[in-house]
Amino acid sequence: MITGGVVAQSISVAAELGIADLLSNQPRTTAQLASAMGVDSEKLYRLLRFLASLGIFQLGEDGAWGLTPLAGVLRSDVPGSVRAGALLLGRTSSVTPFLLENIRTGQCAYDLAFGKTLFEDLSGKPELAAIFDAAMTSFHGGETAAVLGAYSYEGISTLADIGCGNGEVMIATLRRYPAMRGILFDQAHVIERTTHTVKAAGVAGRCTLRSGSFFEAVIPGADAYSMRHILHDWSDELCIRILGNIRKAIPSSGRLLVIETVVPEGNDPSPSKLFDMLMMIFPNGMERSEAQFRSLFAASGFRLAGITPTQSPVSVIEVRPV
Repeated sequence: MITGGVVAQSISVAAELGIADLLSNQPRTTAQLASAMGVDSEKLYRLLRFLASLGIFQLGEDGAWGLTPLAGVLRSDVPGSVRAGALLLGRTSSVTPFLLENIRTGQCAYDLAFGKTLFEDLSGKPELAAIFDAAMTSFHGGETAAVLGAYSYEGISTLADIGCGNGEVMIATLRRYPAMRGILFDQAHVIERTTHTVKAAGVAGRCTLRSGSFFEAVIPGADAYSMRHILHDWSDELCIRILGNIRKAIPSSGRLLVIETVVPEGNDPSPSKLFDMLMMIFPNGMERSEAQFRSLFAASGFRLAGITPTQSPVSVIEVRPV
């Protein structure tokens, strides 16, 4: 377990080098791969040998490297690709040594490593921001189908996605519900990227895109509001501010859908407990238990109406205005 960082960084290096893409059509020898990538052949062999011992890549009897199912998801062009996630964690790996200082002082590890918050940093780094968007699909893409399969959006005429990211959640929802209209709301540099995604998906005619800060105000005009993996980015104080702004915009008959993991009590393993560490390290946020969610909602003029589990780590937490 204490050597797990070597595993993570080795996978990230394979993702950076694009090894899986180079092997997508046919196996290649170490020398062929090293030549194509301009890297040291002997060191590349040792990296591949280690990854193959974990089921990532495989060496054939002819001395050529090929893909395994695990290596296959490191390709860029396949459904369920996790390459972007590996790229993001590799490029931001300098954050994790600051975990000790994070716990000692309460300061966010990302802020300590890069001198600014995650989202401030992304706004000035377009290449990393694009990787971040794609990485969110790597980490959370499978959740969308699970949410749509578990929770009914019937009765919603206009859905506002607050902190919409690249818009893929809204696109999938509008395709499932052809009569629905959507509002996408995020920071200006995010909406700029989202606009292209929505147009390419062919749903721009049913979407309104607006930029702004949910810490200041939230766009009105929807009968339902949705946030996926937004509250977990922020402290309780900032979450109450976000929720308070939604409370001002939402109609009294509306519903708010908070799509997040719910941390279970006890010592059993749960993806939410790993995600919670990532949230502590990167945006200085947290995953929350049901009791913690209830407390947030009560402080913001909402009540928890129900929690719908899905076939993924997240649940749909339905919230109603008090």
